[in-house]
Parts: sequence; structure tokens; C-alpha cells
Amino acid sequence: MSVTATGAGMRPIVVWEQPGDEQMFWQQDRMHFPNQLSLLEDDFIKFFYTEGFSAAAAGYELPIRPHARRMLTRHYLAIAPLQLSHEELEELGKRSEKNVGDAMARQRQRWDTEFLPEVRRMLAEWETFDLQAASDDALLAHWDATLARLARLSRIHFDLAIPMLLGLGLFDETYTDLFSAESSLESMRFLQGIPTTTTTTGQELWRLSRLALAEPAVRSVLESEAAADVVPALERDPAGATFLAELRAFLNRYGHRSELWGLSYPSWIEDPSPAIKMLKDYLSQPERDLVGEMESLATERERLTAEARAQLAGYPAQVREQFEFALAAGQAANYLQEEHGFWIDSYGFDCVRQVILEVGRRLVAQGVLAERDDIFHLRFAELRAALADPSSDLRGLVTERKAELAAFRDVQAPPVLGTEPPGPPPDNLIFRTMGKFFGAPPPPSDEPGVLRGAAGSAGSVRGVARVVRSLADAQRLQPGEILVTETTAPAWTPLFASAAAVVTDTGGVLSHCAVVAREYMIPAVVGTAMATAVIPDGATIEVDGAAGVVRILAD
Repeated sequence: MSVTATGAGMRPIVVWEQPGDEQMFWQQDRMHFPNQLSLLEDDFIKFFYTEGFSAAAAGYELPIRPHARRMLTRHYLAIAPLQLSHEELEELGKRSEKNVGDAMARQRQRWDTEFLPEVRRMLAEWETFDLQAASDDALLAHWDATLARLARLSRIHFDLAIPMLLGLGLFDETYTDLFSAESSLESMRFLQGIPTTTTTTGQELWRLSRLALAEPAVRSVLESEAAADVVPALERDPAGATFLAELRAFLNRYGHRSELWGLSYPSWIEDPSPAIKMLKDYLSQPERDLVGEMESLATERERLTAEARAQLAGYPAQVREQFEFALAAGQAANYLQEEHGFWIDSYGFDCVRQVILEVGRRLVAQGVLAERDDIFHLRFAELRAALADPSSDLRGLVTERKAELAAFRDVQAPPVLGTEPPGPPPDNLIFRTMGKFFGAPPPPSDEPGVLRGAAGSAGSVRGVARVVRSLADAQRLQPGEILVTETTAPAWTPLFASAAAVVTDTGGVLSHCAVVAREYMIPAVVGTAMATAVIPDGATIEVDGAAGVVRILAD
């Protein structure tokens, strides 16, 4: 869609990008991409969905296809059914159900023995290529190889994501049917306490904080210096050398993550300030045993599993086998949701980002661009063309595209566009699970000062709301305050050890935020749609995670 402003107070002129787009139902995906998109980021998302989601959906014979568009400088997604007859869709549904079921049974094995080794080989190919020493021709060839690897990463992502999400949905529904659960939070307890790279990252950062507590000079630096000044201060202090080596080892291992999905945001390796800020917060909890708390989740999971198996002991073997299959699929999926997120969505995409930044640096040196990060305002094809023949001056084009972003910066993009389907979505596992992942529209509230969303993590707490719109903004979040934000990504995870609760605009019970909140045992209400707009920063609020309710008590 292209939009042209026609003057103050006048309606914009809207032109759909492709014929037929106006007939589809477009939803703004704020959970993954809450901010404006540059054109390079838009190309990346379309590439990701085409090479990944569409290809994997065809491979599993799913009766749906994704469509991604940049509208009003924001990301919109439409999941559309194939245009087939009822009989053809029914037959396709049977085949896809079998294909995905087979994949559920093998998802953890395939990750361990096939996908992860392949991903790590690709990461090694990126990391062993000397970007700065490469000739322009070699860098051009490396860009082409990067796109080929990105296509493969995208396919692996969705080859995993489809059975992974449906495995989570299958276990939730199986458990609810067998035990008459009143909430999805009951079934989620059977998936908790499984170590992942995401939780390990938080635990390793916690371990560093314990080292800092034991070394007075290091503790003094962390407590007195701003996050951005900690590393230079440690470099000046001989007592900080050992700790600084530990911190750098941590960043090299876990730092390939940025605050949101995509290519536009610096990783912790580029800017360690967010990680250091979380480390500083941990110092205020000297008596806490975070690792022990998280290990207790595994103990509870095993107890609940044993109790469920005992209750099913008298059931037919087919029922018990159904439960065990769904449980194994759900637990594998919960693990893979975070693992693929680290190795592909964080580490892999960061490697792509480093190639893009090197291209940007060279185009600045050749007079094509004014600043390195202007590269994000080019399309993929324009990037390649400029690298192959750096004779064009693209600075004026970049200025125009920056002006477009500025013009739409304060425009409230609608949550949906296009043509709403005539009835409710199909009542099948795919659409029910997507609703639990992305979140459904929140139920209306007729009480002043009350917001409703989805139950993300049980518990009730009162505290000061801190409205945070970026990890840089998270510097204002103090231990014990309630994190209020649009969405969270894996890089936000260590904040959950300091926050008393979390409230988001986006997501459902299967979203990243809800999963991590349960691992850190803090209340969470997700998918409120408007928490960041309605809750005043600094207000006292009450969060009831099990009920999915947030109350503003005092402004």
C-alpha cells in the first residue's frame, strides 16, 4: 500500500500495492515488529516469509499462505487460505495433519542432529570471513552467499516453527480435554523448567552479578557508573580485569541478540549497555537464589506429570498414548521456541547484519551514502547494485526515504486493514494456536481504569508501572517495578529477574513474553492492545496474571 498525504485535516489517498490486496485481511504484527520499518527491513521480512513460511507451508501441505506488506511504514501480515474447493481443502487438511504430526514426533531429534549442526556451520562460515579485508568483489560474492544462507535459515525456522507452535497448541487442548482445565496456564506448568539458551543467558548474567558482589572494586564500579561507562571504568581498574574478561566471554557467547527481531538493532556485542544495566539491577538482590528458583520449576513439572499419569492409569492405552505424544511434542516445542530463537533469529540475523554494516561502511567511503546506517534505507537489490557499481550517489534517495518515515512517525496505524473475513476464522488447531500465540483482541472493559488481556503468567502484584518502549528506555526500570511495554524479545529476558510483573500490548499465552514470565515466576498480562497508551508512567497498578486483568490504582 502506498499512502499520500493530501493536506492537514484531509484523508490520505490510499493505493494498494498489488491487485487483490484490498480483499485480504491484514493485521499489524506489533508483537514482532512494533516500530516503523525501513525499506531494507521490509525486504528482509518479505524474504523471510517467502523463503521460509511459504516454502514450509507448501512442504507440509498446509492450506494457508502468508503475505507480508509494509503499509503506513508498519508491518502487516495476512494469513490467507488457498483458493481451493471445499473438497480439495478437506483433502489437503488431512495430508497436512499427518505431515505436521510426523514432524512433531521428530522435531527435537531433527533439531539436535540435522538443523542445529547445519545452522552452526553457516554461522562459522560467516564468522570466518574477514569482512574488512575482503575486496569489493569478494564482499559482493559474500553478500550473495549471505542471502542464500538467509534463505536456508528462514526455511529451517519455519520447518521448526509450524510443528513447534502446533505442538504447543496440541498439548494445551489435549490436557484441557482430559482434565477439564479452566485455563491454559494449567497446561503450561507441564512445559516449564526446561533449560534453554534463553534461561541460561539470564542465569549466566546472574552468575556474573554474584562475582561482582564478591569483588568490592567491581561492585563499586557497577553501582556508581552509568551502564555505558562501566567497561571503560573496569579497563582503568586493575581489579576489574578478571571480571571484564568474564563479561566479554559472556557477551561473545550470548551477546548475538538485539532488542527486537530483524536487522536494524545493534546486538549486545555492539552495545553491551542493556546487559550491563540488567547486571547492575541484579546487585540489588544479594540474597536471592535465582538459579534455585528456576530449578524448582522443573521439580514441580515432574511432580505434576507423575500425578497426571497416575490419574490416567485406568484410562485406555490409546488415551494414555495420546497424552504422552502431546506432552512430548509440547515440551520439545517449548524448548525449541527459545533455541531456534537464539541460534537463528538472534545469532544468524546478527551475522547478516554485520555484512550489511560492512557494505554500508564501504558505500560511505565511496561517496554513495552519507552515513553507514543509511544502508537500511535501501532495498536488497539497490544494496547489491551499489556494491557492484558504486558510481551512483544515493544520498538524495535516502533523504527522501527518511522523510517518509518522519512523516508517518506519529501516525497511529490501524490494527487491521483490508477486508475482514465474513465469519470467524476456521475452527482448527492451526488458527486456534495462532490465536494463543499472537493473541486475540482483548475483551472489552466497562470499568474505568481496568484493562483486560490474556492470562500470561499467574500471580497478583501491586507496584509502580514503568512504561518502556526500548531496551535503552529500560534504563529507567527499577527492581520491583512493573514492566509495561508493547512486546518483548529474548534480549529482554534478564529484565524479568528484576521486574515484579510484566504487561504487554501484544501476544497471547504462547508468546515469548508469557513463556519467559512463567519461567521467572512473575505475573504477566499480555495482549491488552493499549497498556502503553493508557497506563501512565509511574502509576501504581495491580496485575492479576491468572485473570488477565490490570487495574490502575493511582496516577
